[in-house]
Formats: sequence, C-alpha cells, structure tokens
Amino acid sequence: MTVAIIGSRGYPYVYSGYETFVKELAERLVQRGIHVKVYCHKNLFTGFPNQVNGIELVYIPTIESKNLSQLIHSFFSMVHACTSTTDVILAVNAANGPWGLIARLFGKPACINVDGLEWLRPKWKGLGSKYFRFAAWLATKWYDRVITDAEEMRRVYLREFKKESTVIAYGANIRYPQNPALLEPFHLQPNNYYLIVGRLIPDNNADLLLEGFIAANSSKKLVIVGDVPYKDAYADAIKAKAANNIIFLGYITNSETLAELYHHCYAYLHGHEFGGTNPTLLKAMAYGCAILALDTPFNREMLADGRYGLFFEKNKQSIAHQMQAVEQQDGQLVRLREIARDGLTGKYNWELITDAYLALLNELIARK
Repeated sequence: MTVAIIGSRGYPYVYSGYETFVKELAERLVQRGIHVKVYCHKNLFTGFPNQVNGIELVYIPTIESKNLSQLIHSFFSMVHACTSTTDVILAVNAANGPWGLIARLFGKPACINVDGLEWLRPKWKGLGSKYFRFAAWLATKWYDRVITDAEEMRRVYLREFKKESTVIAYGANIRYPQNPALLEPFHLQPNNYYLIVGRLIPDNNADLLLEGFIAANSSKKLVIVGDVPYKDAYADAIKAKAANNIIFLGYITNSETLAELYHHCYAYLHGHEFGGTNPTLLKAMAYGCAILALDTPFNREMLADGRYGLFFEKNKQSIAHQMQAVEQQDGQLVRLREIARDGLTGKYNWELITDAYLALLNELIARK
C-alpha cells in the first residue's frame, strides 16, 4: 500500500497539530510496512532529502500568501498524488474539502481529517468564514470518508451537514519530569506559575486568560508560550501587557524545554474554543498538569466532564474566581496532577490511532 498525506506543511517540519499528527502517524505506518508519501510545503524547507525515516517526501512549491499558500499547495499536491501510483490519499484540514473532487475524478480513494470548526474562528471573518463552511460541506460530498477527532465533532457534522463521520482521536505520549534545570534560564520556580501554550489568536482567548489572571491578583506568575508568525494587532496588544509576573516566552522550539514548562507549572490554562481533540490540552494531560479549561463541549469530552480538570466560563470574573479557589485549596490541584495521565485512555493512544487509520485506509482501497 502507498498512502499520500497532503494538507500539512510537511515532514519532519513541526509547526502545529497537523504536522505533529503527520509525524506520529506516518512514522508508525512506515514501521508497519506501509509506503508513506508526505507532501511538503517546499518554501518552508532549506534542504530537500527524498526520504527521511523511511518516509518519502514530495516538495511542492506554492504562491506565498498569508491565507492562500497552503490551499494552493494542497491543490497541486492532490493533482500530483492523483497522477501517481498512490493507492489512497489522506488529506488534513477541512479547507481542502474542494480537492476531494480531483480524487474522485481520478478514481483515487481519499479521506479527510477535518479537524475543528474553522468557520467559527474569529480570524476567518466574512468571506473566510463562508469559505471554510463551504469547504467543510464539500468535504462531506466528495471524499470517500470524513474523519472527525471527537464525538462532539461527529455530532456537529451530523447536525450541520447531515453527514456521518469516522471518529479517530488525536494522540499524546505520556512523559514525566526529567530536567527541571531547563526552567532556570526563565527564572521560574516549580509550581509557581500558570502556563498558557498556543498561538496568540482570538479563538485561543489568551487575552481573556490574562485579564482573569490580573483580576485574580495571584502571587504566582503567568507564563505564555506562543506567538503568531506575522505582525498582528491582537497579539501585539496582549504582549504589551508583559510585566514582572507576566512572562512571554514566544515560540519554544526545544521540545524538552517545553515539556519541562508543562511538568512544573502550577496549573495549565486552556482557553481554546473551536477545536475537537486539542493537541495542547492532550499534552497537558500526558505531562501530568493540573488543568483549568474553558467550558466547551470539546473540552468537557476530553476532560471526562470534569474528572481530569476544572472549568471556567468565558469571562474574566469566572477565571479569576477559579484561580482564587484553587489557590485557597491546593489539594485539589495536587489530586488533578496525580490523575491527569489516567485521562489518556486508548482513545488517545497513537498506536491504537494508527490501527484505526490503517483499517480505514485498507477499507477504502478494498471498496475501490
């Protein structure tokens, strides 16, 4: 079997959840004897090896544009995959919904992981929002199978598009503290800071979390990991609030350092609003964090309706109240740290996730 994976920035390039997903799945498929081709955004790479870790890499150029480069890249990737000896295609990102028509015209079996509710994200106002919803609808029409990563997302696609989907979650690898000294360059002490990880975009609500932290008048620090790779007024407004107790670390590219930041935080604050199974929240669970999360159906599904984390409403008063409450009763967070990893049931296990994808890919090939 030869499977082509399109729609991400490529491999082994890791920028977001899509690239992590491609890395974890592709490497495991290769270990099982599958020929995997990953289509790479050529403009992002400086070297162009034909193969890395047994994965064939195909570099496709594109037009550089903030909103269109990846979409154009996926179009040409799909055309290339459909005119090759590829047996089955796995696309990621609902934005690539229209390109399922290409696979259908060429008779190539294809499935798509649609991820989150892109059409509701604040950054895609107006035409962008309309395009994402239209693309998601097209994905349900032209791909042989739609993959959602959460039961709640499956219900969304049933409600919005009258389309059943296959639920295969995202995964995480359990890890324990290994090198607390990696915190020293940031002058941080274990259990003395709240942690936020994610891009500084409106739907991650970093601004609201920051306001809640300030309103809580906590004696602890707030550490924010992440940024945006472009000039942005929203991100700039957040970063302007840096202070002795509000620390912006930008992007942390060293995975070991990022892991230690998770391990030793007092609590991880999760404000992501429109996703399905969120990679950063899974990582917080895998790394044993006490979690305070925005109350959404997706976060409730991941945290087992409050068993593995606490929730707050979408306002600074609720966030401040939750922070004050846990600081007055430390034992609650101690308990959450002790059981956090238990929430990573088989549903979030990369090996079982690979089993599910392999079974699906084989089924699509057999049907054709």
